[in-house]
Amino acid sequence: MLSQSVLTAMNDQIKYEFQAAFLYLSMSAYLESLELPGAAAAMRQQSDEEMDHAMKFFDYINDRGSRVTLQALEQPQTNFASPLAAFEAALGHEQKVTGLINAIYAAAVQEKDFASQQFLDWFVSEQVEEEKSASLRVARWKMAEGHPGAMLLLDHEMAEGSEGAGE
Repeated sequence: MLSQSVLTAMNDQIKYEFQAAFLYLSMSAYLESLELPGAAAAMRQQSDEEMDHAMKFFDYINDRGSRVTLQALEQPQTNFASPLAAFEAALGHEQKVTGLINAIYAAAVQEKDFASQQFLDWFVSEQVEEEKSASLRVARWKMAEGHPGAMLLLDHEMAEGSEGAGE
């Protein structure tokens, strides 16, 4: 069984991962409305990844003989000032997730919960990749902002998965 502090943090993380999935799906809808199908598809893929992350925590809690407690989700942001603003929000989200994962890890260390530390190692590494990917996307959209041709090219690259983000 998980300690109460680790269990609470992991249940909170499940909520946050599901909330993130809805946020990325909302970003996808926004980008689709701007006729940026490549960027929309990338955000939809990110939404799917967040759902997978939530389910990793869900399964781990169950595997440890503890109980998952699902929590209510908030409506995600639906409008953004620009595609760049959406990608900046995604970067901010990933930075917050990194902090949350680190806090769960710290709780596992304090509880001497070695199995949870090993489980969380994957998330620590994943967040390094997620922040790198989100930072690259922000940088690319900053360069493209105000240049419709560059925005279309970047959108096309995102549709093909060749912009180097979201790996």
